[in-house]
Amino acid sequence: MEEAGAARAGLGFTLSIPFPSSLEAQIAHGSLAPDPEPRKGGISKELTVTENFLHVLWKADEARILRVSISSFLDHLSLVIETMEMFGPPVPR
Repeated sequence: MEEAGAARAGLGFTLSIPFPSSLEAQIAHGSLAPDPEPRKGGISKELTVTENFLHVLWKADEARILRVSISSFLDHLSLVIETMEMFGPPVPR
């Protein structure tokens, strides 16, 4: 019965990723924010930028859904960071 109560309360996970500059954090946000969760219910993801940090907050009903979403996000984040490194530091707008 404890598991059912825990599932109703929901699960959450927060990740804060530091970037060398606020511009790079904004670029990463712009690249990652358009990807909505493929599942309509059971999970939500919110991205925000504060100074040079990209913050991600997940809320999910089930641990499995949360794990899959985080794993997918980290794959996309890795690709975004690799791409940004290949192009070098951004030119201020």
